[in-house]
Amino acid sequence: MVCRKISSLALLLLASTFALADIRIGVIASSTGPTAVVGIPQKNTVGLLPTEIGGQKVEYIVLDDASDPTNAVTGVKKLISEYKVDALIGPTTTPAALAMLDFVAESRVPLVTTVGSSSIILPLDDKRRWVFKTTQNDDLIAGALLEHMTAAGTKTVGFIGFNDPYGENWFKVFSAMAEKAGLKIIASERFNRTDQSVTGQALKVMTSKPDAVLIAATGGPAVLPQTTLQEKGYKGRIYQTHGVATNDFIRIGGKAVEGTLMAGGPMLVAGDLVANNPIKAVAQGYIKAYEGKYGAGTMSTFGANTYDAGLLLQKAIPEALKKAKPGSVEFRAALRDALEQSKEVVGAQGVFNMTAQNHNGMDQRARVMMTVRDGKWVLLKE
Repeated sequence: MVCRKISSLALLLLASTFALADIRIGVIASSTGPTAVVGIPQKNTVGLLPTEIGGQKVEYIVLDDASDPTNAVTGVKKLISEYKVDALIGPTTTPAALAMLDFVAESRVPLVTTVGSSSIILPLDDKRRWVFKTTQNDDLIAGALLEHMTAAGTKTVGFIGFNDPYGENWFKVFSAMAEKAGLKIIASERFNRTDQSVTGQALKVMTSKPDAVLIAATGGPAVLPQTTLQEKGYKGRIYQTHGVATNDFIRIGGKAVEGTLMAGGPMLVAGDLVANNPIKAVAQGYIKAYEGKYGAGTMSTFGANTYDAGLLLQKAIPEALKKAKPGSVEFRAALRDALEQSKEVVGAQGVFNMTAQNHNGMDQRARVMMTVRDGKWVLLKE
């Protein structure tokens, strides 16, 4: 009789455990290394994501890739094979995301990526159908930059970008759009994320005397070309991509980045947005939560990209739970399908409308032009 009671109790506990199986979400962020200025707020934001969705407990496993794509691959393999995650968020850099792509597709685990380059979701082939993206695609940001350049009378542009997929994709997208807009790129240079000097590249660009220079880089390393151009006496307009959409860019660059022109997500200038902008309340809510936990002035749009990934999963997981249990192949497939059907999900960086052809789903509401004025980002227009 005792044995029967124990067996019945064990079965009851087992059934209860299965019914309340944890949803496991793996996160890879560069919380150390050259890209830590981007990765740290992404890692920190995980602490703001919901720990229960659809009545199920959610567990987040966060790994640091130390800004190294090889480490990112090792990390994603571990998250998939050892932790059996149902979804992934991250990584911090485009090279890392591209390096992970095969493993994500092979394991059929949906990845909500926070990298800048559109190359991680385009072309939307069999591998990329498992990947979704919470940062603005390059062409969306490039369009805003070109509108501003054209209005300012810019005719010629110099380009300095990372010597990796982020810089290369930006050059590919921007150069094609610039040609259509009637602008000419008269100089193009590259540098590595770990370089300590870009004097040669800056001088070559300056020799061509462009009306403006576009720097296609991310985080702290994006400051180096700009400070070098300023030190060497360049007087033209300097534009940056949304890869520098953080207050740390101003903290690192100081007076040298005053006047920087950038198109980026509206969260960075949330206070300047009109009251009826649907993104404003979400963005300000994120800022309040983040700075309440980590201190005044610490918010970052890079962290907001992770926050938006969490919002998308928060909407998609209840739909997937209707079809399968966490930890199963069926659940991961259902979660992928639910993410692809996300509609009017308002995030801190934009509004998401995913489709089978578009795994970013952001529109012009996800970009604004801004500048650095008196040590802070200021909205130019909405």
